[in-house]
Amino acid sequence: MMLGPHYNHTMKTLATFFLVGIPGLQSSHLWLAISLSVMYTIALLGNTLIVTIICMDSTLQEPMYCFLCVLAAVDIVMASSVVPKMVSIFSSGDNSISFGACFTQMYFVHAATAVETGLLLAMAFDRYVAICKPLHYKRILTPQVMLGISVVIIIRAITLMTPLSWMVSHLPFCGSNVVLHSYCEHMAMAKLTCADPMPSCLYSLIGSSIIVGSDVVFIAASYNLILWAVFGLSSKNAQLKALSTCGSHMGVMALFYLPGMASIYVAWLGKDIVPLHTQVLLADLYLVIPSTLNPIIYSLRTKQIRERIWSRLMHCLFDHSNLGS
Repeated sequence: MMLGPHYNHTMKTLATFFLVGIPGLQSSHLWLAISLSVMYTIALLGNTLIVTIICMDSTLQEPMYCFLCVLAAVDIVMASSVVPKMVSIFSSGDNSISFGACFTQMYFVHAATAVETGLLLAMAFDRYVAICKPLHYKRILTPQVMLGISVVIIIRAITLMTPLSWMVSHLPFCGSNVVLHSYCEHMAMAKLTCADPMPSCLYSLIGSSIIVGSDVVFIAASYNLILWAVFGLSSKNAQLKALSTCGSHMGVMALFYLPGMASIYVAWLGKDIVPLHTQVLLADLYLVIPSTLNPIIYSLRTKQIRERIWSRLMHCLFDHSNLGS
């Protein structure tokens, strides 16, 4: 699994990398493959159902549902970028991946992560306007504003990820081609280079910290203002309804940010303390768990989506039963 001495910078597009999976947990790979397959199936079905319901139902065209639709689509991209290959590694040992496929995977994983954190901020802003400025909701969150927010989120992700991917992919990989990870994660790839990986690692750490840190600060400020407004409502029912909606959003954000931030900073600060298999598991779970649980949380906690899903299911069942009779 070592690249030959003739391999150099100009030939690196021919390289093949080998993903180890989760170092030290090879005996559990089959169970991990089964668990990931179940979670991926739930993620695909749940997020596809949300996208379909929101796109087909004209009553679900409010900004919150549009952002949720995009979030579900991003979750599909994020999970699909890594899970099929991970399942292949864990179940059959097919751990080879070409140079181009590896860096394409890395780009999509990290770009989707950057887009998702932006969407969570946009959804927090949507809830702030809906609860704190309800009379101005439609005037503030116009279709043009929503489009502008979406474009800014995508441009921000591309602006961050394109230089990072270029920096890493243009480093000379002339040593080991064994990646101690279950997908082409940036830090794991940077460790294989023969050049100094510190510039790209610092760029990744600083860029991620700025984006995630600023988003978390603004999200926290939004929900702080929301809670002040909610507890100022005279109606207990209105308070409970607002808290229920915000609670589901905050749960989704906790599922995304906590494992993600732990994964980023453990790789830097705790690499000599936290076992490698724990670091890899954290990086894997923060890509898969939110994508799996987001549609469950939103479909169960959002009344309108729950009602539309139930209505569609009943419609399909009764239509099939009538055709059969």
